[in-house]
Amino acid sequence: MIDKEIKISQTVAILIDGNNMERSIHSQVGHDNAMLNFDQLIPRLVGNRALNRLIYFREGKAISSKLSERLHNLYHGSVRPCHKSADIPLSIKATQLAHKVDTIIILSGDSDYVELVQHLKSEGVRVEIAAVERNTAQVLRVEADYFHSIGEDDWFVYSKKGQKSRGPKQGTKKK
Repeated sequence: MIDKEIKISQTVAILIDGNNMERSIHSQVGHDNAMLNFDQLIPRLVGNRALNRLIYFREGKAISSKLSERLHNLYHGSVRPCHKSADIPLSIKATQLAHKVDTIIILSGDSDYVELVQHLKSEGVRVEIAAVERNTAQVLRVEADYFHSIGEDDWFVYSKKGQKSRGPKQGTKKK
């Protein structure tokens, strides 16, 4: 048997429904002092594929400039403020990217994205969902090509002063 190395040549876009992900994580942690750990999560989601785009959609004007700067510096990503929910802007961007990438990873467990997933798949795009399992609509999981479960290793808890502390509750250490 001959061992041949398989080279994966896929491009990935990651589209994040920031409000949905924040609510999901906060419900797991029990307070609002938690945030996605992009340094841990993004490399795991992308794997050995190429990251083409990373866009964080968030409702409201109070978006951390630190987050925006960090996503730009590390992943050439951007933060897009939304007038209301991220559903429509994220869906529009996903359809625009459908012919430019092989895979779109949507970070949200919201069932509002089911029709988007169906449309993207009909265009030949692989669609993956990454979300907190407990807060993900079953119909969305079933429709996606793959589901990435986001767990406590994928977020961090911080104090109000901005200091990071790991674990499901502020001040507790992860075993």
